[in-house]
Amino acid sequence: MSTTVENIQQQISENPILIYMKGTPQLPQCGFSAQTVQALMACGERFAFVNVLDNPDIRAELPKVANWPTFPQLWLNGELVGGCDIVVEMYQNGELEKLVKDAAAKQQDDA
Repeated sequence: MSTTVENIQQQISENPILIYMKGTPQLPQCGFSAQTVQALMACGERFAFVNVLDNPDIRAELPKVANWPTFPQLWLNGELVGGCDIVVEMYQNGELEKLVKDAAAKQQDDA
């Protein structure tokens, strides 16, 4: 049986575009998750998500793994991008879409 930390590391390594959030993309359970997932969806690429409300073990351990205390958390190509404020700002200045498209392209190359 794998540990929670191993599960987190596997999720991050297997999903080039991954958001840890409260709720789901269709039904976010907090305003910060809603704003972040809207910015991510506006980039037009498929992404994976983990609902930390359904996974209390991940909710407890991920902040230690990421050295980032809050949710949501956006990960691209195994690197933490940040939370709501950072992701929304990057979307507004055009940086996020390029990073997301690059991560999606890398996923296609690896397939």
